[in-house]
Amino acid sequence: MRLDRTLSIRLGRQLSRIVNGNNLPRIPILMYHGIRNEVESTHPYYATNTAPEVFTRHMHFLRENGYTPVSLEKALQSLSRNEDTAKYVVITFDDGFRDFYSSAYPILSEFGFLATVFLATGLIKDPRLRWNGAVLMTWAEVRELQTLGIRFGAHTVNHPELEMLDEEQIDREVGQSKQTLEDKLGVSIKSFAYPYAFPEHNKTLTKRLTEILTTCGYENGVSTAIGRARTSDNPFFLPRLPVNTWDDSRLFRTKLEGGYDWMHLPQLIYKKVRRPRLRDTVLQT
Repeated sequence: MRLDRTLSIRLGRQLSRIVNGNNLPRIPILMYHGIRNEVESTHPYYATNTAPEVFTRHMHFLRENGYTPVSLEKALQSLSRNEDTAKYVVITFDDGFRDFYSSAYPILSEFGFLATVFLATGLIKDPRLRWNGAVLMTWAEVRELQTLGIRFGAHTVNHPELEMLDEEQIDREVGQSKQTLEDKLGVSIKSFAYPYAFPEHNKTLTKRLTEILTTCGYENGVSTAIGRARTSDNPFFLPRLPVNTWDDSRLFRTKLEGGYDWMHLPQLIYKKVRRPRLRDTVLQT
């Protein structure tokens, strides 16, 4: 029995209202990683792969239910203007695996959808590298996708846990990834994705990261905090909805409609309990 699925489908909306209170406009930002058939030996909650046929069903669901995929910029603008965002969705991918090029993009194209892909620039090479058991895209493939309308954002250089780095290292990971993308693609890069679990409980780090991202010229970003984006969220660390091959139509709909937002609270509690003293003063040393 998968508790998060059962509670979300049966009680998710009620739980989210209790946890989150008001009914302010929100936009779901979907977080995908690999689009491949590989079955991971982990609990479905932690899985990151999505089978191509499941991804196709997700995109079909969006189209059949009137959803419009928008960019992060459009999402934030619409939220700030209090526009009707009920059928907006943002589609994002982390890491830059080659199966985005070979599997995800053809499916997105079939439905007329676009997405944002966040790249750890040190892992994108010609010839290609292999990382975390899967091959990554090359710069040639990234540039081709850009000409087809895919947006790209920075995901650091080496995909480290930023919370474990000192200030100089964080500056380098955040700044160099943006510069490399701009050099390789010839466009201004405005979006950033935080790698690994976002330490939102570490206020010192999030404050400093906000300053670094602003100085570097970023305008928005996403995190791994669970939930749909609101106007009250830090625009550099917008919450997302993790999606994988275990998201059947009922759970997928539940996530889009807010029934999974309540999971942010247990996620936050887990982070605090698991890492109660993890470098709260990392940026002061």
